[in-house]
Amino acid sequence: MRSPRAMARDRIIAPVDGLLRRAGMLSVAAGLVWPVQAAAIAWAISGWVGGDADAARTLTAAGIIAAGGILRAALDHRAGALLFRAADATIARERRALIGREARAVTGAGSAAIASLAVQKLPLLQPWITRYHVAMTRVSVLPPVLLVLAFCLSWVVGLTLLVAGPLIPLFMALVGMAAEQASRRQMSEIGTMNEMLMDRLAALSDIRLLGATERAATGFADRAEGLRRRTMAVLRIAFLSSTVLELFSALGVAMVAVFVGFTLLGEIGFGSWGTPLTLAEGLFLLLIAPEFFQPLRDLSAAWHDRAAGFAVVEELEALDAAERVSMIGDGRDAAPLPGAFALRLSGAVAALPGRHVRLPELEVAVGGIIAVTGPSGAGKSTTLAAIAGLVPLDAGRIAVCGTDLTPDTADAWRARLAFVPQRPHFPDLPLRAWLDPRSTGADPWPALRMADASRIVERLPAGLDTRLGESGGGVSGGEARRLMLARAVMAGGDLILADEPTADLDGATAVRIIASLRRIAQAGRAVVVATHDPALIAAADARAKVAG
Repeated sequence: MRSPRAMARDRIIAPVDGLLRRAGMLSVAAGLVWPVQAAAIAWAISGWVGGDADAARTLTAAGIIAAGGILRAALDHRAGALLFRAADATIARERRALIGREARAVTGAGSAAIASLAVQKLPLLQPWITRYHVAMTRVSVLPPVLLVLAFCLSWVVGLTLLVAGPLIPLFMALVGMAAEQASRRQMSEIGTMNEMLMDRLAALSDIRLLGATERAATGFADRAEGLRRRTMAVLRIAFLSSTVLELFSALGVAMVAVFVGFTLLGEIGFGSWGTPLTLAEGLFLLLIAPEFFQPLRDLSAAWHDRAAGFAVVEELEALDAAERVSMIGDGRDAAPLPGAFALRLSGAVAALPGRHVRLPELEVAVGGIIAVTGPSGAGKSTTLAAIAGLVPLDAGRIAVCGTDLTPDTADAWRARLAFVPQRPHFPDLPLRAWLDPRSTGADPWPALRMADASRIVERLPAGLDTRLGESGGGVSGGEARRLMLARAVMAGGDLILADEPTADLDGATAVRIIASLRRIAQAGRAVVVATHDPALIAAADARAKVAG
């Protein structure tokens, strides 16, 4: 198995390596300006102390300092722009690939985990890209340069920096292992909590009916507390390591200051190369000592961003390696498949991640209702997905309109059908626009009456201009199903696939749904339903059982 560093290099760094290199060089150039400014400051102050405080010397030093400050700001600004461009491009690329792939494939990962990865975890790559890589580049150049300058003036100062400096990356490496493990646990808990939230929201009605709201809230609170503990563990490591690293750098600077101070006072007569340190040289050493440690401190702060980034990369790699099956076709708009409507399943076996599902023998014609039955988990919903070309076959064939369902015909075939999912979903659109998915501009009232949904719309405050929202606020579960049936009718086509259209509904409401399905079939549509409802099965014209 590849190491996290190799995975990060191949997946995250390589596509934006050019931007990161340019940003690193600009940041290093900005850092190299400081020794020049420090020399100008030391030169000016030594002149003031020595009585050589003429205006030309002061103005020259001020000009060097001001020009250096402007140059550093410009270089840092450009480097930051390149880094954020690299981070934005990386996150956009990974999110686009993730959503595009998972929208067209079936995996073992839940939608909540994928949403958590796309929305919450991928942005954690930004601080890693914008801070860690430039910090590594600065550490590889700036401390050695400043160390050479320090040794040129004082071997004691150089030796002090040489001994104190490596303590920071040494301790940082030790902390890094714990930080990566803590970040990995935090990432896992975020995904688990999102999956739990999605499950509880989907079953909210059942939870309320069963009187289990308090238990559900307690379970969610326990999970939230677990996430809090893992988040605090990451922060605790970050704060403690930062404290220790700041201590190392402060001690190093303090030792340099003590040596320079006692040398200038004449108390120490060694440590320089032949002649005692001058005031200018001592001030220069004092000014560059903090900058020697600053890249190391920046790297230690970015080390935790690196740990979080590696945790995200590992999750992306694991999702890439997960077994998946892709939908048939490209998923694009296409003209309806020509020919008379016909649908036949012969010896079809659907290929799902980790298992295969034998589909029932099935022949469908317009004007009737076919009920696909079987125990829970046997493959009723998989049968509907296979008919729609959303799941590929491992064996057998599905014949549609006189031809086989293949990648070349799948998009055109899907243009002749409509799908009614088990769980209603209403986007933030007026009902008028939502009911007309193909934007035909047709009158929606005939479809609403066929689905027994006209009175639902009439009693809504804004009628067809009502926006129900994702949860369908303002309509009951049965009313939402009837509105979805009306939308399926408005979509046109010859086939309507309905997944458990009467599930979780009372008897009277289920009867109205069944009557609506009957009217739709009598109007010349073919209706295939996946169900375990005895009333709907009895009302169907034919049955097809999935053995599992």
